[in-house]
Amino acid sequence: MFCPDCGALMKPSGEEWVCKKCGLTKKKDEEDNNIVSSQKEDRETVVIEEELDTLPKTKVRCPNCDNNKAFWRLEQTRAADEPETRIYRCTECNHTWREY
Repeated sequence: MFCPDCGALMKPSGEEWVCKKCGLTKKKDEEDNNIVSSQKEDRETVVIEEELDTLPKTKVRCPNCDNNKAFWRLEQTRAADEPETRIYRCTECNHTWREY
């Protein structure tokens, strides 16, 4: 939501929108209940419970059972200017580990 007076970003506060720049307040409408706040929230971690044959496989040694095949995926676990983290899951024992 943007302020109709100054054009700055408005943030939700209870039942109103409050302009961060000029302090203008506006009552929320019914449609505004579906808007998600941009404030930082706890992120959920996705846990893959079952074996997914659709993930790509590679030759890498499992540190748990010495199997030489694992599923892998890339995930951005750090800041955007850092490289991705490779996450492996053994095809035999389902042990999961990461490589930075």
